[in-house]
Amino acid sequence: MTKEESKNGSDDMLIDGPKQGNVIPDGFNPNYLKVYYGRLFPHADIFKWMSYGNDGRHPACDKSYFGRREFSFTLDNDIYLRFQSFNSESELENSIKEKCPSKIDIGPVYSVDPAKRHAYAQGGDNVFAPVERELIFDIDITDYDDVRYCCSGADVCLECWPLMTVAIKVIDTALRDDFGFDHILWVYSGRRGVHCWVCDGKARRLTNEQRGAIADYFRVYKGNENSNKKVSFPGPLHPFLVRSYTEVLREFFEEKLLLSQNLFSTEERYEKILSMIPDESVTSELRGKWQENRRSSNSKEDINFFRWEQLKNTLQSGKQKVVFVFPLTQKIVKSWIQLQYQPCLSFYGNLTREILEWMLIMNGRKPHLGNQLGFSDHHSCSLC
Repeated sequence: MTKEESKNGSDDMLIDGPKQGNVIPDGFNPNYLKVYYGRLFPHADIFKWMSYGNDGRHPACDKSYFGRREFSFTLDNDIYLRFQSFNSESELENSIKEKCPSKIDIGPVYSVDPAKRHAYAQGGDNVFAPVERELIFDIDITDYDDVRYCCSGADVCLECWPLMTVAIKVIDTALRDDFGFDHILWVYSGRRGVHCWVCDGKARRLTNEQRGAIADYFRVYKGNENSNKKVSFPGPLHPFLVRSYTEVLREFFEEKLLLSQNLFSTEERYEKILSMIPDESVTSELRGKWQENRRSSNSKEDINFFRWEQLKNTLQSGKQKVVFVFPLTQKIVKSWIQLQYQPCLSFYGNLTREILEWMLIMNGRKPHLGNQLGFSDHHSCSLC
């Protein structure tokens, strides 16, 4: 066969056209759920975790424990199935594989099997009640939209994700060192943030009042979204706030957030910071300097760092030095790093305008727990 014949023969053999690569269809494909639940979902690990040793393998365990745990499934067309319960790992696995839920929520452990709650209710005694539920924190990146300029909504990048890392460091340290919790699990929520599960026995048995007390411990945010001053620090700062500032927030604010988000680069942005300073003479002086752009035009120093140093130096001058500086700059830093968290079931908070407001009070979370603090009988934590 000649070279020309060979070439023509090759062309004749391409009867099916060029091979197509693996194409992933757009949108959600329910068939993937079947594969996920059949091959990848950690049924055994979930059962072991949610049993907390009550798995029937030793005589002292509570064999009814896992069977009193509520699971909820979200199916196609937003069909929501609550009060699902299972007595074994195999029951849990078979039900999940059969129903292929698009979302699985984990609820509390009740006093009786939640699937049989109606039978107990007919007896006249109010015996159906939650007895254990994990303490859960939910940190969402969307709660940082007023202090990040690189992204918004559920979008996240390498410039703003460190805000979540800082939130984790502050909250995790407080939970371990201040409250003595040991069994803490941080997981990616699957979309726009992270979840923290505090699983110690004493955490699972907290009352609503005790959960509220933990929320108040982290609570720094005051007012509403229309308030200029979102944080209040009356009197000496609590050691928790001082530790968070000195060990985590100050370095992150000055070395990362200040530059990555260009906090002083425009008038609109630096006015947010000036609004946190209660002394009008200080804000007027700084505003005048920045509007006139007295900084040397050929300076290679970053404008954000330059204006931040100007702000600190102005606060340290004259009367403000003793009374005002350290607490106010700490207030700015703290209030500008929002730590959004949701301890168990429905409360939110974040601690970022606090980095800026802390840095303005101290060398000078926005937990918006206040209006949304509440507790229900049901967790909502997606497993898929």
